[in-house]
Amino acid sequence: MKTDMDGLILRDLTVGDKDRIITVLTKEKGIISCYVKGALVVKHHAFAATKPLTYSRLCVYRNRGMYIVDQAETIKSFYSLSMSVEQFALSQYMCELAIETTPAEIESEGQLELLLNCLHILVNGLKTDELIKAVFEIRMSVISGNMPNVIYCSGCGSYDSDTMYFDPAANTMLCEKCFGGEGIVCPLSRGALTAVRYIVTADPKKIFSFSVSKESTAQLAQCAEMYMTNIVGKTLKTLDYYNFVSTM
Repeated sequence: MKTDMDGLILRDLTVGDKDRIITVLTKEKGIISCYVKGALVVKHHAFAATKPLTYSRLCVYRNRGMYIVDQAETIKSFYSLSMSVEQFALSQYMCELAIETTPAEIESEGQLELLLNCLHILVNGLKTDELIKAVFEIRMSVISGNMPNVIYCSGCGSYDSDTMYFDPAANTMLCEKCFGGEGIVCPLSRGALTAVRYIVTADPKKIFSFSVSKESTAQLAQCAEMYMTNIVGKTLKTLDYYNFVSTM
C-alpha cells in the first residue's frame, strides 16, 4: 500500500550509478530510510526532490522492510545554504543532530517543525548563526525528553542571581552562593538565563521572538553546545567542522 508523507531529506547515500538511499525526517514516522531508484539521473522526477536539505512530499511503499519512493515532489528547498560554507556546515550539523535525537517509526512533528523553522531563519538571515544553533540545540533537547534544569538553583531553590552556573553533565544549576567553584560549568548572566528559559518554554511558532545581547548569546551558545554534546554522548563530526569553519 502506498502512503503519502511530507519529510525533510537529511542526507543521502549513492547506490550504484543511479540510485539513492535517503534519510528523511517525517512528521508521521520520525526518521526513516528510503530507496529511490534512478534518483541520480538529472531528468528523473525525484532528482531535485530527494536531495539533502529539501522538504518534499513523498509517496512511498514498503518492500522487504524498506521504504521505496514511488513519487517525490519538492515543497521547499533549502539547498541554497550550500552557497555559504558556514551556513551549510551548520545545516549539516542540525541534520545530523536530528538523526541522533529523533526516534525511528515514531510521530515526530515537534522535531520536524523545529528543524524547518531553524532552516527558514538561517536561509533568510533573520538571526545570527550562533543564536540559531543554540536555539536548535536547547529546544531539541526538550523535545527529546532531556529538558535542561534551568528554572531553580539545585542547591537552595533560588530563582534569580546575577550569575547562575549550569553544569551540562549533571544537568543542574547553582546560584552564586551555592556554586563552589568546581566542575565544568557554563556561567549564565541574567540575559542568557532569561533566553534559555524562554527557549525551553516558548510556543514553537514564537521560539525566535526574543532578543539577547552578543555577550549573552555567547554564553547561551556555550551552554547549549555542551549540554547537547552530553546528551548525544559524543562530539559529532559535523559539529567539529562547523566550529572549524566558523572561526576562519
